Amino acid sequence: MRRAIVKGIEYYVPDNYEENSAEDSITGKIGIFKRPIAGVDQFASDLAILAANKLFDINSTLKKSEIDMLIYCTQSPDYILPTTACILQNALDLSRNCAAFDVNLGCSGYVYGLSIAKAFIESGIANNILLITSDTYSKYINKQDRSVKVLFGDGASATHVSWVDSDYELIGPFIFGTDGSGKENLIIKAGGLKEPISKESGIEEIDAYGNLRSRNNLYMNGTAIFNFALKEVPAAIEGLLKLSGSTLEAYDRFVFHQANKYMNESLRRRLKIPEEKFSLNMEHFGNTVSSSIPIALCEDIRNNKIIGNNKLMLVGFGVGYSWAACNLIINNDKRKEDENE
Repeated sequence: MRRAIVKGIEYYVPDNYEENSAEDSITGKIGIFKRPIAGVDQFASDLAILAANKLFDINSTLKKSEIDMLIYCTQSPDYILPTTACILQNALDLSRNCAAFDVNLGCSGYVYGLSIAKAFIESGIANNILLITSDTYSKYINKQDRSVKVLFGDGASATHVSWVDSDYELIGPFIFGTDGSGKENLIIKAGGLKEPISKESGIEEIDAYGNLRSRNNLYMNGTAIFNFALKEVPAAIEGLLKLSGSTLEAYDRFVFHQANKYMNESLRRRLKIPEEKFSLNMEHFGNTVSSSIPIALCEDIRNNKIIGNNKLMLVGFGVGYSWAACNLIINNDKRKEDENE
């Protein structure tokens, strides 16, 4: 049977880093010590191009001419229109017969992207999909707002999704969830048609904790986001286990959205997931939004924490509120070759 498969993942983060003070108690709590930050003239699309070209360079058998669909997940588009995916198609010199579209999602975006790619691949509409995630939240953050500045890093990922003949699923099944009533808890209020950027929207105000921001900046209610995650993530995982007919013990690795150490560890303990099976990769990346799961996957593969045919659980959750979970099996052919030598 025709099944979608992840054949390669790469990522790119900027060379410039901002450090969180190691002496600050909050740094140890969130587990983020430095964050990659895009340059003044470096945008999410630039990071996306670098991540995609890295994927093509490393995988010499993948030809740009073979890509027949580009899915770009971002909340940092170049323009309101045209869609940034069209710009990336041209910049990457992909075929003019390549479909290209944006997906506006944040921390759940990578799992959503895999589900879309799976549907197009397994229906036979596409054969080779380039799924790119990229965000530069740093450009939305007021430098004097420590409630978010210490958390978010910039980064991009590129994933090649293709197909194989297989008797079992390699991507999926999926569980999704949405609760738009939480929109006010992670939001940039100005900049869209409902509230265009204006002189008034740029007025900065100090909150009760001494953080400075305007309506043009990113705002997050950390307590509300934490409570949302602790409620919805376990329920989503329970739903995925029922749908899969599986148990937590059957998984080799759990790769959650890398929000921060405190939140992720709280989820791990509540779910009783063993530490050795749980991915924590935000120390030198921060929360890279839609790219946090693929970056963690890459790092775990390179550190041999994920090997060929491991059964993985991916869980994304955040802005929206939006959440998604799925199973993933990555056939790591290079690892198999190394073991056979």
